[in-house]
Amino acid sequence: MKKYRMLACASTLLVVAATGCAGVSDEAEETELATSGAEAEAPATPAAEQAAPKPAAPAAQAPAPKPRLSAPVRGIAQLGYTKPVVTTAKIGGKDFIVTKIQVKNMADGAIAGLRVEEFWYNKAGDPITGDEYRHPRPIQPGEIITVTLETPRSPGMDRNQYSFKHANGDIRAALQPKL
Repeated sequence: MKKYRMLACASTLLVVAATGCAGVSDEAEETELATSGAEAEAPATPAAEQAAPKPAAPAAQAPAPKPRLSAPVRGIAQLGYTKPVVTTAKIGGKDFIVTKIQVKNMADGAIAGLRVEEFWYNKAGDPITGDEYRHPRPIQPGEIITVTLETPRSPGMDRNQYSFKHANGDIRAALQPKL
């Protein structure tokens, strides 16, 4: 019984070794030996085979490094944003006011649970409508995202206001010329 088990292990080892060396052809080894010597001789292959280039073996690439995550900011976080771009659009047959804002995390840590709220007021200063955006994942330091707010259009809309908050405190937002 032990002989057969030893024979099975040895044959498995030989199969694995042969499979590992199967990627290198004998012609490639001969070409390397011929060109590595002081006197390089042409390999003894027909001219048609010499003219056709051989496909190169794929280069082994290291896996991409995982992005480093930073701890979330507690308390007041620094945030930069660009001037909001406000347009009108029809969504589902209704008129909407679409606001796009680019936001950049300028804090040392991640901003978790970013929430941007837009409020629309009439001429008397009474709130009419608004929209809210919540980012689904933490924003890493230096990361830039685009916030899109879609507010249903209603008569009497005069001016708007934005509010920035995060899960662990308030945000000190600063208008930037560009990000």
